[in-house]
Amino acid sequence: MGANQSKAPPITNEKLVIEQLRALELKDQADNEYVHVDEKELSRASKHTHFKAPWTGLNISEVKHWEHELLADPKNRLALSALSSANPQAVLTSRAVNIEDQQIFSVKIPFEGAPITNQRSSGRCWLFASTNVFRVALMKRHGLDNFELSQAYLFFYDKLEKANFFLEQVLDTAGEDLDSRLVQYLLGGPVGDGGQWDMVYNLVNKYGLVPQVLYPDSFNAQSSGAINSLLTTKLREDALKLRALATSGTRSTKDIIATKEKMMREIHLILTLTLGPPPSPNTEFTWSYLDKNGSAHELTTTPLTFAKELETPKSIRITNSTVHDMFSLVNDPRNEYGSLLTVDRLGNIVGGRPITYVNVSMDTMKTACIKMLQAGLPIFFGCDVGKYSNSGSGIMDTDLIDYELGFNVKLGLSKAQRLMTGESAMTHAMVLTAVHLDEAGKSVRWRVQNSWGEAAGSKGWFVMSDKWMDEFCFQAVVEPRFVDKSVRDVLKQKPKVLPLWDPMGALA
Repeated sequence: MGANQSKAPPITNEKLVIEQLRALELKDQADNEYVHVDEKELSRASKHTHFKAPWTGLNISEVKHWEHELLADPKNRLALSALSSANPQAVLTSRAVNIEDQQIFSVKIPFEGAPITNQRSSGRCWLFASTNVFRVALMKRHGLDNFELSQAYLFFYDKLEKANFFLEQVLDTAGEDLDSRLVQYLLGGPVGDGGQWDMVYNLVNKYGLVPQVLYPDSFNAQSSGAINSLLTTKLREDALKLRALATSGTRSTKDIIATKEKMMREIHLILTLTLGPPPSPNTEFTWSYLDKNGSAHELTTTPLTFAKELETPKSIRITNSTVHDMFSLVNDPRNEYGSLLTVDRLGNIVGGRPITYVNVSMDTMKTACIKMLQAGLPIFFGCDVGKYSNSGSGIMDTDLIDYELGFNVKLGLSKAQRLMTGESAMTHAMVLTAVHLDEAGKSVRWRVQNSWGEAAGSKGWFVMSDKWMDEFCFQAVVEPRFVDKSVRDVLKQKPKVLPLWDPMGALA
């Protein structure tokens, strides 16, 4: 390979194929069913290989010949009968894996929190996972058997703040072409349901927390599609108006700000009428409750003060670490371990804490998670839940579905390649509450608290194999004392800025 390759004569198809295969360096690992590809070689090959052959279409007779050869094999005829009459994933599910992945764990936090929550038809998993982590300390403090924080409360203010964040970005990018990648990406999803840990921190820091009984889910919190569609259409329309004003050269900054404020009042109106008016962060509420012994209590406080119970010495946590101190470890093998990552223009509150990730190996992440569980603390984590998982059985295992058995196709992308090609990203947030360790102290499987109700998994609980965690877990939020100083020091680095459309910018 070299800078002058483009001047060389065209390579024949045969030689090109051979060179590409050599560049890929496919290696079948005995201890792993995945085929590993050298990403650096692949990247170099893609930059310097110029495919000159003309496009070729499919030949009908050739396709018919493929079919004849395929069905000549009795095994394929049997596969046709099975795979065409049911969900292939169900047909190819391993019975042995279902038996192996049991809800048995050697390390389990003493108090997991209850009940199992249900986000229903919304993308609020990050709010459910974070409030399920927060509630454990509050339940201990107030002596509760069952308790939920209001996810809808944070949802309301997240939508409102995201709308404002979006309109500010519209003004900031008014000089960009409307069809630029950045502007089109911003317009693609102004107020989606998803979010990240630092966005949770921003919301709790500004608005606090309230018990769910004081601000329960409305229909539109449980099924957010309609309001998301309305808000998205409204904000796209507002975006075009703001861009026109900002580039007209005839309107003052005061006029533009006033127009944006009017737009935000209209967004607030939509949210208030569809979700209900939420408690004010600084206004007192009175919460009446029964503790686990049946004794009645009343607490009069504000949402902001209630949230501070997570930070005071009276809060029953094993560590004095506050929500402010907790940070995200991520595993992104595309980028250097021991580096700080952030995502450009990703956030929810103007002036809030930016999204930051400390990129570490999976061994580092799992070691920190084990230490937290041994200390009795639940863990917020982000993963790609749809891969090799079954919501009915609640099993997440790379051996769960045997595609090779059914299709004679071996899927071999590495974790880095799945990120590079858009095959994988953080799609869901849940909570870790237990881990099973072998005799050497290595993790074997993990207990997961989901937010899909008790009908999913084992009464709402999932099992994640350690191999699945390696491949499809991307994030774990930890307290500083459970990682080495070298990991904590990464937070002092200047972060590498990833573009907004990077898969690490996906909102769970």
